[in-house]
Amino acid sequence: MSVAVFTHRTVLLTEAVAGLNVQPNGVYVDCTYGRGGHSRLILSQLGPQGRLIAFDRDPAAVANARTIGDPRFHIVHEGFSSFDSALDALGIDKVDGVLMDLGVSSPQIDEAARGFSFRFDAPLDMRMDTTRGQTAAEWLATAEQADIAEVIKDYGEERFAKQVASAIVAARAIGPINTTGQLAKIVATAVRTREPGQDPATRTFQAVRIYINRELEELSLTLPQALKRLNTAGRLSIIAFHSLEDRIVKRFMADAATADKLPSRLPVRAADIGEAPLKLIGKAARASETEIDENPRARSAILRVAERSRAPMPAQKSIQ
Repeated sequence: MSVAVFTHRTVLLTEAVAGLNVQPNGVYVDCTYGRGGHSRLILSQLGPQGRLIAFDRDPAAVANARTIGDPRFHIVHEGFSSFDSALDALGIDKVDGVLMDLGVSSPQIDEAARGFSFRFDAPLDMRMDTTRGQTAAEWLATAEQADIAEVIKDYGEERFAKQVASAIVAARAIGPINTTGQLAKIVATAVRTREPGQDPATRTFQAVRIYINRELEELSLTLPQALKRLNTAGRLSIIAFHSLEDRIVKRFMADAATADKLPSRLPVRAADIGEAPLKLIGKAARASETEIDENPRARSAILRVAERSRAPMPAQKSIQ
């Protein structure tokens, strides 16, 4: 039996790792191992006492990570929202940097059996962790029409969400929706217009994938944990690929980089207000035209970097 071989190009590889400002004896976390591009570059910059912890939900990614065989490296087969408990289990209190490369990886998209892409007619799975949880087909078979519409509208920013949800419910009344090809055809009947070059199913597939994997919840739960664990001068280096992710990252960093605000006209010196727990490092960065030409997936990537200050942790805020 032949084994499929998938190529994976790590987006913003050098920029994201440079954002960490890796110290040879530091402790770092790669929240999204994928196929290890960022992890391997971090390891190459660590000294003998350095340490790298990586997370991934995907069994294929975990299997890849276990081939590294470096005593400084440890892989955790969990979502990165288990950040605190996983580090506690490893006896790690503070870290010097946290990297996130959000969203779905190229091998997940390119492997038809995973069900992430409408380019292939394959089982409608969409789980990042194929060992647990509900598949996309299982959810679509039982979810209320209003819930399907809400997910597609909120996570896919699809203006035809109600029509798509109605078409899905009508189709499942005739027979189960078990494949990506079936879902793509159903969506195509409900989406009247679409931007040039974009398939009618793009937004719906994104929305269902985000919902099935609780991607935005994972991110919102993890950012406060990561900030709490950072040593002074430790860095957050985060790559997002769509506006929903980037909005969460941008707001979190902006809030944590803003010192306490006091009413105007009070006779208070700036030094008395206190320092914010984070400071933003540079402007948001995007892939170069050269990288985009070599890897079109990089076109939507946006990198944000922030550094931990000496300020005490603020009261935890809700992230939306």
